[in-house]
Amino acid sequence: MTLPAQSLPEFEAGWVWLAGAGPGDPGLLTLHAVNGLRQADVVVYDALVDQSILSWARPGAVLDYAGKRGGKPSPKQRDITLKLIDYARAGKRVLRLKGGDPFVFGRGGEEALGLVEAGVHFRIIPGITAGIGGLAYAGIPATHRDCNQAVTFLTGHDQTGLTPDAINWEGIAQGSPVIVMYMAMKHLETIAGKLIAGGRSVDEPVGIVCNGSLAGQEVLETTLGKCAEEAKQAGLSPPAIVCVGEVVRLRAGLDWLGAMSGKVLTHDPLGLREATRQADAG
Repeated sequence: MTLPAQSLPEFEAGWVWLAGAGPGDPGLLTLHAVNGLRQADVVVYDALVDQSILSWARPGAVLDYAGKRGGKPSPKQRDITLKLIDYARAGKRVLRLKGGDPFVFGRGGEEALGLVEAGVHFRIIPGITAGIGGLAYAGIPATHRDCNQAVTFLTGHDQTGLTPDAINWEGIAQGSPVIVMYMAMKHLETIAGKLIAGGRSVDEPVGIVCNGSLAGQEVLETTLGKCAEEAKQAGLSPPAIVCVGEVVRLRAGLDWLGAMSGKVLTHDPLGLREATRQADAG
């Protein structure tokens, strides 16, 4: 593939580009990210970066794995940041490739601040975050005007690995019609309990998307009261996105991957087609 060089930046020596690789499907990379792969001397990549994406790296580039996975031996965040600084000070063009978007629960902000402190030049290349792209591949829109006018993105664990105490669970339960959760599988039972205690219905739809946008994608449609138990029974494991809200019902009619396998998109669980038609006519 030939990239339009006249509209893409040159990767200068001693710079670090913090880039998002998207939720997994290589086709969801931006041109800026591909441009970075084509020029980088070193690619420092995360566990959630699909291996096929790395095949686009410049021949001879160093591929340096810096993946962090819960419950497994992982490099410390400070060590990863220091590695980026050392490579840059050695005059390398360093592409820091992170799953999803580097600034959405991706520690990109921490790494960027470390580069600022060290006096290293950097560029931010946004990516498609899994909380939007992964859901879209499951046929679940993060927003729909007949379901929600707001959406909350949150993480299921904090720096200690525990359910975040800083989150106002009651406030989110009562104030956000759709909740999209990253890294929530480990504490899903606790989180569901907090949301129910905050006023959410046990029967509210929940969608769990594992390995979103990849060939091994799995989707579980369940309810808030049963999600933890049914996820365990189904053998689901991270990486996963958990979506709570009425938009999950739309998957019955928007499962476009299923349609590619021969499924006909006819279901309209909320009667939205007629409501939308009348709204547009008005």
